[in-house]
Amino acid sequence: MVFYLNSEEYIDTDFPIDISIQMSGESSGLTSWGQSNPEIEPVRDSNFIGSVKEGGVVNFNNIRFNPHAHITHTECCGHITEDFYSVNDVLKSFFFECQLITVEPMGTTDKVVMLDQLKEKSLKEGIKALIIRTLPNKESKKKADYTNTNPPFLDIDIASYIIEKGIDHLLVDLPSVDQERDGGELAFHHRYWNVPQNPNNSRTITEFVYIPDQVLDGDYVLEIQMSPVKNDASPSRPVLYQKKRKEISGIK
Repeated sequence: MVFYLNSEEYIDTDFPIDISIQMSGESSGLTSWGQSNPEIEPVRDSNFIGSVKEGGVVNFNNIRFNPHAHITHTECCGHITEDFYSVNDVLKSFFFECQLITVEPMGTTDKVVMLDQLKEKSLKEGIKALIIRTLPNKESKKKADYTNTNPPFLDIDIASYIIEKGIDHLLVDLPSVDQERDGGELAFHHRYWNVPQNPNNSRTITEFVYIPDQVLDGDYVLEIQMSPVKNDASPSRPVLYQKKRKEISGIK
């Protein structure tokens, strides 16, 4: 289906680009923060078996997982506040003008995406969402165990910079915008959400996305599809739609 963004540009929703990472109960699946693998198991009791393969009439699984550790997720300021905030109360609209950029984190022991690298990318005016893809961009990101690996993270000054640019939704292909072990400081999270001074309950962070190499840097429309879970973070499916122009497509 075609939707016009303005008199010249449109998106075609028949060609979505899913940048989420699915969760599974496999031992080789994505995990982080010292968590074991998710558990996806049929319900079993004396009167019922939730597996057709095992003789049940339906497949009926219990799932035990942590959204921060096992799957693409979108989180709000409630991740670091004493007061409760649900990301599903924060995120009220789901389509945003966005920009995808690719950077290679700098450093040796600590790999950091620096503010100067972001400035070199010339962020577009008017975008509300920014997606940062880091190099190297191996498919192993989708099944990595990030625990105790000191993954790349973002320079805290990026938080102030993107706030000034009017960006409300930040997406990264990392376990966190902050360093894995920082003594609980979570400096980027705190600055981005202005916690504890005056928590911002409109900005979101989405972690554990994966953007294939064939998806080029540039302008897109982003849709953040959410699971309706009342929690600081919820599993999500970010989807990109490529912008197209009427004169190129021949649409009148």
